[in-house]
Amino acid sequence: MRFGPVPPQYQYPGHQQSTVEQYRPPAPLATLDARAISAWFGTRKVLDRVSLTMQPGRVTALIGPSGCGKSTFLRILNRMHELVPSAQLAGEVLLDGVDIYDTGRRLTDARRQIGMVFQKPNPFPTMSIYDNVVAGLKLTGVKVRRSEKDALVEECLIKGGLWREVRDRLRSPGGALSGGQQQRLCIARSLAIRPRVLLMDEPCSALDPTSTRVIEQTIAELAAEVTIVIVTHNMQQANRVSQQCAFFLAENGAPGAIVESGETEQMFGSPVDQRTSDYVNGRFG
Repeated sequence: MRFGPVPPQYQYPGHQQSTVEQYRPPAPLATLDARAISAWFGTRKVLDRVSLTMQPGRVTALIGPSGCGKSTFLRILNRMHELVPSAQLAGEVLLDGVDIYDTGRRLTDARRQIGMVFQKPNPFPTMSIYDNVVAGLKLTGVKVRRSEKDALVEECLIKGGLWREVRDRLRSPGGALSGGQQQRLCIARSLAIRPRVLLMDEPCSALDPTSTRVIEQTIAELAAEVTIVIVTHNMQQANRVSQQCAFFLAENGAPGAIVESGETEQMFGSPVDQRTSDYVNGRFG
């Protein structure tokens, strides 16, 4: 790698299947495989040969103290790392066996298949709720017939857990929503481009407990359709929402690496490495 249809749980009473839902076949669940990823900012190495397979249709939580490379790793998974002028990396990121950094693949292809939700909600503040949802289509070059847009907006807001709250004010500015609602709007916007993988960088860190609970419920429901990778510093959240987990650590000035990864139940209940046990039980970090 070098630089150079809406399921029942999402439906509301009286819901009608849209053209988008009826005729767009669901994409197969995706496997995302990072192999021997090393990363630098200038001469400073921040990740050292990180390998991790993120299983299809599951939630993978990336945990570890601040500064251990979790967010850098997440950004590498959809080619955001290369936007930093001094950034370099080595290794491979394979989406169903195909390297997203292959010179023959376009950047927009990676971004369309691997979406991102950031720590701070970033809706377009003066753009309407409706236009926020469909904004990602234009940015990634996805074409949807005008007759399908209404159905797509409805579908994505339902899946984002926001439809009931905003269906009567879709033309209101997205920036007028609460913080938790804005984050769910950003999730809906990401879903509109039909990603196969959804990356989430501490999506609940700035939210109140009620909004956090709604986002976590949304994550649990979406996992049936999209492979999710989430960075979180909240160990209770990682334990609640994920099925597999990877513990990152950077010790004594060394670049970040994975100490241990595996099933979440095992990682929290009987980890192999004592450092993992110490971290998940709050003894450091």
